[in-house]
Amino acid sequence: MGNASGGTRMASIVDRPFAWPIAVRIYGLGAVILGLTGLVWGDFAVVWIPSWIHALGQSAWGYAVSIIPVLAGLAMQWQRTTLLGALALFVSFCLAAIFFDIPRGYANPSEYVAWYGLFENLALAAGALIICTHYAQLEPATVDRLGRVSRVIFGLCLIYYGLAHHLYLANTVSMVPAWLPPNQTFWAYATGAGHVAAGIALIFGVYARPATMLLATMFIVFAILVHAPRIILDSHTHMSWAENAVNFALIGVAWVVAASIPAASKAKA
Repeated sequence: MGNASGGTRMASIVDRPFAWPIAVRIYGLGAVILGLTGLVWGDFAVVWIPSWIHALGQSAWGYAVSIIPVLAGLAMQWQRTTLLGALALFVSFCLAAIFFDIPRGYANPSEYVAWYGLFENLALAAGALIICTHYAQLEPATVDRLGRVSRVIFGLCLIYYGLAHHLYLANTVSMVPAWLPPNQTFWAYATGAGHVAAGIALIFGVYARPATMLLATMFIVFAILVHAPRIILDSHTHMSWAENAVNFALIGVAWVVAASIPAASKAKA
């Protein structure tokens, strides 16, 4: 009886950070970091965008687009303006996918990485959609349906990321700290498998909440062990900051997805 009570208390402690209001604010903070990175560089913070946009370098267009996630993310820090901020992000990510990512992938359909931008923006849009449905005062059945669709989309994105870890193994290995035991290759495969496992859990609704909570934790570890050292050692490179910003934004998505799944639904979601 004591063990069961202790287990319930521990589960409650673990679940508490994934409460809905906290998740929404973390997602908004991720959007702010994404936008601020773009403002600092005068360029797009999203990593996998068409090369012709990168060629523009610093531009009024880059600054203008970067201000959107900053304002939208700040709006999500207050309940009254959360829906407006989430809707702005959802539309922005969808437009980026339609006008930037799909044409790029269509131009290079056999190149796996050419589609990365599409799955990146779809993941960010999925998180925004979940928040929109929560605050839009829709019918509970509609909220549940759109939530499930969003989680499936995010799950597919995660499987894509995981496969990318394996297909571009050398690049993944190079990002793992050399001092981390047992070795860099092990963690390259392990993190790729973690993405795929979380994606499958979300698609089929099996242990989806704990899987997504662990995913958020993994992204946080990435921020500490992978992206922070790269920024410190190579602070003048836009890519180092952009990858860090996108990782923060994905932390927000994972947090929102976990929060959208009822805590009681441990095995099914």
